[in-house]
Amino acid sequence: MASVLSIGISTLDYVFQVDAMPMRAEKYRSRQMAAVGGGIAANASVAVARQGGRSHLITRLGDDAVGRSILDELQREGVDVRLSRQFPGHRSPLSCILVDRDGERMIISYSDPDLPETAEWLPQRLPAGINAVLGDTRWEAGARHMFALAREASAIAVLDADRKPQDDALLGACSHAALSAQACLEITGEHDAAAGLAALRRRYGNWLAVTDGARGVFWTDGGTIRHTPAFLVDAVDTLGAGDAWHGAFALGLAEGMDEARAVSYASAVAALKCTRFGGRSGIPDRAEVETFLKENA
Repeated sequence: MASVLSIGISTLDYVFQVDAMPMRAEKYRSRQMAAVGGGIAANASVAVARQGGRSHLITRLGDDAVGRSILDELQREGVDVRLSRQFPGHRSPLSCILVDRDGERMIISYSDPDLPETAEWLPQRLPAGINAVLGDTRWEAGARHMFALAREASAIAVLDADRKPQDDALLGACSHAALSAQACLEITGEHDAAAGLAALRRRYGNWLAVTDGARGVFWTDGGTIRHTPAFLVDAVDTLGAGDAWHGAFALGLAEGMDEARAVSYASAVAALKCTRFGGRSGIPDRAEVETFLKENA
């Protein structure tokens, strides 16, 4: 069983399903509501656990009821959170999310700006048995530290760059960097994902990809840019799909899949997630994904 250590943000999400995104300051009614854990690294860690991997998470939280709720839910999902820390006197991340009839989402989030950024309390060597490290851009110091430990241990290091990092060098600090189309645009100025990826490839020598929603995934194969189409599904809720993609991709690599297979596998996980309302709660398990892949070979 492969092991993935995720590091980054974990939140509590209040998800409301609405007919259309609000345009005016008035009252709106929600057709459905879910209170569920969220956050890039945390969602990825749940995806790893539901796919049968050993999942570990390092996250920073406040010492409050929200933080305790977040950790309790992660533990119920089978995620090892013993390396995470709650900081006294600080508040845990919280989000309000609106999902419209097309599955698109609007996120209003709060993160305590005073949560300690230092990585000094993190392990000084990669914990035994970890095959891959997955980091997000919400705690760059932590991701950079764990990527360095992964590289020292010849382990896989995957960056989920859903937005432009404050330090662009983070993109080259990992073995695999997968960016959102928005992050690619912010960094390169290219609206076309393939063109943006080509520009990134000229700057960095590691494996790179751009996840572009329903347009699929563009990724580098040496000097070539490949394209893996997205699976066609009726999207209900895209919240957490990218996080689940990255978790499944990191696990696939940790299990020995090559990049092409890991991209397809992760895309199936993300597609299934999009068919279900409720953010993280819609992440599928391994059996569901394997059945989906057989039916959509």
